[in-house]
Amino acid sequence: MSEAIQQLNLAAKLVLPDIVLLATVCVMFFAAPFLVSDRGEAQPGLRHRWGWLSLIGLLFAGWLWWTSTPVEVGTGPFRLDPLAWYIRGLSLCSGLILVLVNWNQADDSRSAESQACLLAIIAGVNLVAAANDLVMLFLALELISIPTYLYLLLPKKDAAGQEATLKYFLLSLFSSAVLLFGLSYLYGVTGTTNLEAIYAALAAGKTGPMPALLAVVAVMAVAGLGFRLTAVPFHFYAPDVFQGAPLSGAAMLSYVPKIAGFVALLRLALSPAGAAVANEWTLSGVASPMLWWIAVLTMFVGNLLALLQNDIRRLLAFSSVSHAGYMLIGLIVGESTTSHVDGIEALLFYLAVYGAMTVGVFAALGALSTSDRKIETLDDLAGLSRTNAGIALMLAVFFFSLTGLPPTAGFLAKLNLFYAAWSQGTESAHWLAIWLAVNAAIGAWYYLKVIGVMYLRDPVHTEHAPSPTPAVIAVGLCCAATLALFFAPNWLWLALQNV
Repeated sequence: MSEAIQQLNLAAKLVLPDIVLLATVCVMFFAAPFLVSDRGEAQPGLRHRWGWLSLIGLLFAGWLWWTSTPVEVGTGPFRLDPLAWYIRGLSLCSGLILVLVNWNQADDSRSAESQACLLAIIAGVNLVAAANDLVMLFLALELISIPTYLYLLLPKKDAAGQEATLKYFLLSLFSSAVLLFGLSYLYGVTGTTNLEAIYAALAAGKTGPMPALLAVVAVMAVAGLGFRLTAVPFHFYAPDVFQGAPLSGAAMLSYVPKIAGFVALLRLALSPAGAAVANEWTLSGVASPMLWWIAVLTMFVGNLLALLQNDIRRLLAFSSVSHAGYMLIGLIVGESTTSHVDGIEALLFYLAVYGAMTVGVFAALGALSTSDRKIETLDDLAGLSRTNAGIALMLAVFFFSLTGLPPTAGFLAKLNLFYAAWSQGTESAHWLAIWLAVNAAIGAWYYLKVIGVMYLRDPVHTEHAPSPTPAVIAVGLCCAATLALFFAPNWLWLALQNV
């Protein structure tokens, strides 16, 4: 019994920041009903209290994360290796921004549940990175999915929001079932659910032929997690859900599930890891050709369909699809022993940069939207530089970064991916680098078109509506990060080399 308690205490220490987040979630869910009347009315301004409580919970969790150090991976359900440490910091930072974006999205009577769901999603991402067991990995992924359904529905309950939530709900259930089916096969082949034991079983399997079931595992894992990445052909929900969901929900969906999806693919060893051993059982050997085609199709489908969009949210949805294709290049290239830039480092750097620029765009749209003015089409941004020069300038920075132009971090992010693919030396990797460059040029057309609408067209709305302070702060933080990671990226890059 004492040994079991000791193991439980050790496991709790590895996920202490996530426990803080989940405790904050429980407090908010428990206290919120007592502050709302039977008629669903709440005291005006109550959402500010829940916003501050969310920030305090995230900051306390961030302090626990910053003071923690990676430890050697054991046989328990959790791990705190450098990858888990990095992803936890990334998700906590994104959580702070998303809380600000969500601050005024839900009314006072539903703001507690909305912010609590967001904190639960962030905790789920952290647990995906910290998982050392298939069961824990799947439960952590579901801790992201289940609160997402409520998070999309709570801020607004109109027909569009309900349709978006239902579409995401049904497709998410299907993807989870496919992934779980694949994980059950992985357990059947290796005889264990512990990830370290699975890695050892795969390495030891070189003495015999690779079971065909491992190919099934690779296919189902890519299919189940491709939904979270919005990778083709699992992207169909994205434009409709982004268009119907609240801005805070679309901002979260554009970024947070991608973190979880890529980390889960890495944990399941679906990325090449250095030089392959002859005849070794490997999931990446089966997945890489499939991921190559998915990456190319995802880039082209996302960018070409974005060219046809006039609705700003559908444009950003297809933009999110295309960037998933870019990041898949880093996963396919994997670790490199011949280059200073390998695919995994480039992928993790791109995740940080992509979060700043894409969440920044949604935060800017939230800062511009009011009860009387909704930003839905490109025409609604016409002449923005004359009515709100500050937001227009920061939006231009984000779109320049999404394009991959200096002096923004998006330039370095794309350059790292290109260099990682090209320096691998294989023909398939060279083609990935070429398609990356081609699609960056295609994407520049619709990104720069948005900037042209803001700066070259006459304004549709001549009045300057006041912007909510939390959303403006979120835009400023994202803009500062987008520029800072261009002028001073070395600190992050050196940290990634340890990962």
